[in-house]
Amino acid sequence: MKILVVSPAWIGDAVMAQSLYKIIKRDQPECQLSVLAPSWTLPILRRMSEVNASVLSPFNHGELRLKERFSLARRIRESSFDQAVILTNSFKSALIPYLAQIPIRTSWLGEFRYGLINDIRDDSLRHKCLMIERFAALTPVSRPPSKDLIPYPRLAVNKNNVNSLINDNQISLERETITFCPGAEFGIAKRWPTYHFAVVVDYYLKLGWNTIILGSDKDNPIAAEITNLTSTNNSCLYDLTGKTSIEDALDLLSISRLVLTNDSGLMHLAAAVGASLVALYGPTSPALTPPLSTSSTLIRKSTGFSSKRVGDRKDGYDTSLFEISPEEVIGALNGLL
Repeated sequence: MKILVVSPAWIGDAVMAQSLYKIIKRDQPECQLSVLAPSWTLPILRRMSEVNASVLSPFNHGELRLKERFSLARRIRESSFDQAVILTNSFKSALIPYLAQIPIRTSWLGEFRYGLINDIRDDSLRHKCLMIERFAALTPVSRPPSKDLIPYPRLAVNKNNVNSLINDNQISLERETITFCPGAEFGIAKRWPTYHFAVVVDYYLKLGWNTIILGSDKDNPIAAEITNLTSTNNSCLYDLTGKTSIEDALDLLSISRLVLTNDSGLMHLAAAVGASLVALYGPTSPALTPPLSTSSTLIRKSTGFSSKRVGDRKDGYDTSLFEISPEEVIGALNGLL
């Protein structure tokens, strides 16, 4: 049995998709599982033992590029897949398995995908269940497991890379380590204020902890602001925003005694390597995509869900995140020790 999975494009969703891969491999240990994914999620797939091969999807969000989709479908057709599982709702994402003539194409109906999807699964309760429940419901050959039996994602850690990162950045493991993930893909409305982060960073610096700040190069200004606001000697403060790959970030999170994070892709990476974490939620809701960890604490002052990208305060932050105090966060972090 050869199965092609069309992966979600977001980092967090790509991590959570591993729950389905685990179910597939449990039910069909001999199946060959390939995943079609964009370049930025391919490093995550390399840390999943369930994935036999990955196929690059060269398309960015919203791009049709029909000629290129035909070309990719022709190449995929040569692999003679028996079934495709599409983990996204868009019309475009279902085109390639259809054009590749994969006989069974499993997913939700999504954007009026009659014909493109010929094994249609019920998604009527999508707003009332976890994302991993939705993914598990697409399992090819068995009844979906109950919620409490769905395996959590667990990504492999590269110990050689951990050692290289420690040596290159002169991080001493004789000290405890806490990692901060202050960015958020959808902007300031999903971010806890930097001046609140700085208070917590300062607290752990005074305790003598390694304090690592992770994020993409877009998070450089956020990290710089946090660093400038700390009053403690910051020889143990490591601003690695924009300096690590996804795999590097994953390996650094694995050595962290604690992680403090907004609702972000790094939150899901931290959970998937077993880090103890505190996750801060504002307009987004943990009801669908919480950190999948047995050692996590969620802090939230609002209810419901909003896709807004600018907060309701003059400084751009959202009141629900602003109202989470540094003292409350420090208490939650220490409660995980």
